[in-house]
Amino acid sequence: YGTTRPGTLLKQLVPVKPDHWDVTQPGYLEIDLVSHSGASAAGEFLHTLDAVDIHTGWVERQAVMGKGQHGILQALRTIEQQLPFPLRGLDSDNGSEFINGHLVAFCRRHRIQFTRSRPYKKDDNAHVEQKNWTHVRKLIGWDRYETLEAQQALNALYADLRLFQNLFQPSLKLQCKERRGSRLLRRYDAPQTPFARVRASAAIDAAKVAALERLFQHTDPFVLAQRIGQHLDRLVTLRSRVSLAGPRSGARWRGWTFSPRAPQSRVASAETLAPIIGPGATIGSAGKATVGGNAGPTPHPRPGKNFK
Repeated sequence: YGTTRPGTLLKQLVPVKPDHWDVTQPGYLEIDLVSHSGASAAGEFLHTLDAVDIHTGWVERQAVMGKGQHGILQALRTIEQQLPFPLRGLDSDNGSEFINGHLVAFCRRHRIQFTRSRPYKKDDNAHVEQKNWTHVRKLIGWDRYETLEAQQALNALYADLRLFQNLFQPSLKLQCKERRGSRLLRRYDAPQTPFARVRASAAIDAAKVAALERLFQHTDPFVLAQRIGQHLDRLVTLRSRVSLAGPRSGARWRGWTFSPRAPQSRVASAETLAPIIGPGATIGSAGKATVGGNAGPTPHPRPGKNFK
């Protein structure tokens, strides 16, 4: 399901940053695209732009149609408006949907640090890769969505999910790794919600923290969970059907006309078993093959081998 193509231009303007251990304040995001193509990557279909703040774990998502540069930039602007802190940096993979002139100019104009991971090194974007699974795939699945109605339904789902997961769902944050012999020990901090980490940061504007406090006090997580379930139920009805690979019925090629094959039964019959167990085979009521009314030869145990 990977549909990212490496960009060939402007890479010299976007430096490589393999890790983010020096991030000490909110605003530095890892971004990635999750495709909703189903079993076929042909045509136009939806993607989820996933953005994760490295310091707090705050997650924002937007559904976009296709991988066009204008659509991705517009989704990033929407995410920037929803963040409770200023956007200070972006880190992406090497796909052309991110490494392009529009996004480079946007970051330069707004003084946003723009970096990229090493090619074919997914661990460089480990934060967003983890959220791609826990916050997108486990909820949306691998179905195909390709309509504007599905895009609106996805964004309505993400609007409620951002409140539930950022305000009420705690998560662990890796503090350090320690090598002891052949073992790698990972140490985590106490579980906290992204909202709690935002509130504890000294780099957040007091007015935005107060607005988040009011939102937290007036939001019922049980009502949110009920609405999220309703969004997911509606999203199932908007899935697109994808035909299997192969020539369509009635297609002609070099004089040949293709017709759909009749579905083959998986239940064994006497005709299918006759070449294997001999003529006179019948199928008993329990589904076992018999020859001449007998249940076939009784298998004998194989003699043991002498390895001396």
